[in-house]
Amino acid sequence: MDNEGTDRSLLSLRATLVFLLATLAGAGAGVLTTLAGEGTARGVLCGLAAAGLGVPFFDRLIAPGPAPDPGPGGNPAAGTGTGGGHG
Repeated sequence: MDNEGTDRSLLSLRATLVFLLATLAGAGAGVLTTLAGEGTARGVLCGLAAAGLGVPFFDRLIAPGPAPDPGPGGNPAAGTGTGGGHG
């Protein structure tokens, strides 16, 4: 048998970092809510809400990769030979 597909990871490093930060934010919010005297149930709900909102927040916060070089004049397509011309 050939094990070609067994060495690839389930999640990318970026996705793992996003989920980890969202989980930590949710756990922190839940613990702080519970310690503030709101009860365990409200702490769990607050933690789940914070984790749910943390995923899109950290997804936008962490850049997916290097931005393309804007080139001369601030146009990303400038200098690549693509795009429409003026005549």
